[in-house]
Amino acid sequence: MSVRLYDSLGQDKREFVPRDGDHVTMYFCGPTVYNYIHLGNARPYVVSMVAKRYFESLGWRVTLVENITDIDDRIIQKAAVEGVPWDEYARRYSEAYIEDTDRLGLGRPDVEPRATEHIPEIIDLIARLVAEAHAYQAGSDVYFDVDSYPGYGRLSKQQIGEMRHGARITPGEEKADPLDFALWKGAKPGEPAWESPWGPGRPGWHIECSAMSLKYLGAGFDIHGGGRDLIFPHHENEVAQAEGALGTTFARFWVHNGMLNTREEKMSKSIGNIFLLREALKEYRPEVLICYFVGSHYRSPMEFSRELLDEAGQQVERLRNTFRGLTDYAPPLEADLLAADAGLLAAADRREAAFAEALADDLNTAAALGEAFALAREINSAIATARVSGAAVTTVRDALTGMLHILGLDAVTRVEEEIPADVLLLAARRQECRAAKDFGAADRLRDEILAAGYEVRDAPGGYKVVPAAE
Repeated sequence: MSVRLYDSLGQDKREFVPRDGDHVTMYFCGPTVYNYIHLGNARPYVVSMVAKRYFESLGWRVTLVENITDIDDRIIQKAAVEGVPWDEYARRYSEAYIEDTDRLGLGRPDVEPRATEHIPEIIDLIARLVAEAHAYQAGSDVYFDVDSYPGYGRLSKQQIGEMRHGARITPGEEKADPLDFALWKGAKPGEPAWESPWGPGRPGWHIECSAMSLKYLGAGFDIHGGGRDLIFPHHENEVAQAEGALGTTFARFWVHNGMLNTREEKMSKSIGNIFLLREALKEYRPEVLICYFVGSHYRSPMEFSRELLDEAGQQVERLRNTFRGLTDYAPPLEADLLAADAGLLAAADRREAAFAEALADDLNTAAALGEAFALAREINSAIATARVSGAAVTTVRDALTGMLHILGLDAVTRVEEEIPADVLLLAARRQECRAAKDFGAADRLRDEILAAGYEVRDAPGGYKVVPAAE
């Protein structure tokens, strides 16, 4: 079965074959760490990690690179307002991003490079662009010359003339054309700076991703991903920079997820209509959020509402109840394969095949999840009759477990144990300490609870104790 992916550059769905045999190379744009990430930021993270699981299920090896932008105008400005060093500010939110996404239980990208750790690679790429006459120095800045790259606008499907109409040069910029964009920003008083051939300064936003993806994956890597809001100008500029310097294809497939909207507006920190991932994880288990995301095709825009998250929670419980039923099932005593087994095993084969076809068709997780639910219903019906053998139950449980693993829903396959009494006692004592404002003791009790494999989460009217996310 061939895998087909939609390429935003070609605007078509075509067969995907890894560049390097059975090795898939992917780069997804990560966050700019000037705040905690919201659910809209979490969506491309989930898309990338589920794609990684899917490709690995095909027997392919995957290298997923997902960057962290830890130097940016917003980081510098917000750190100044708060009165802390910019690098301390960036480190705080970088660690928060990793902590929050860790709690989803999907694992981590193979490489998570930070822009500030790759200044030499960024400078080298800029120098190549200058040498190839694709970039020029203006004052203490270096700009990419958009007119020097004939393909500019191919990814976003825009014409240079149309883009130039209404564009303006910001006061203080010395670039030759309003569309030219900064590769290197000359140092300003009080701002961080690194030495370069063009004087002290720091990289522009777009150049870092080109430099880091090329370092870890090389030219012509398989998949470049991110949100649709990055197509222009970020990804358009990445293409121009990389291909201008290399003279060859930068990325073979451009994969963009749809936006998460609230009342038809993109969820955005700048607008203020955000629901932070860490706040969502206080109210919903990680598998609920993952079910919410994979329940829509990655390219489709998604509407955000608590009602939709509650629906995802109900779906998760239905799947979890299937595994509870499997755990409690007592098969009949007959040792021979029962007649009903054949029907259940055939149903599992059909659902697995349809599941595989859905994912092979542009990573259609929504259709794949539907097949998982259909198999769960087949299982529920079979065990309700008590006419299937333990061997058949084991086979279909393994099939459903494998399907849910690819979708990042491993947690629903683990039947929850009763919370131990000693853990509940620690949680009650922790709550008493918090009420008495003895936060040091409350933190120590929290650590004891975590060490036992559980965590306490705030809930309406109090708290709840749940198994810790892996």
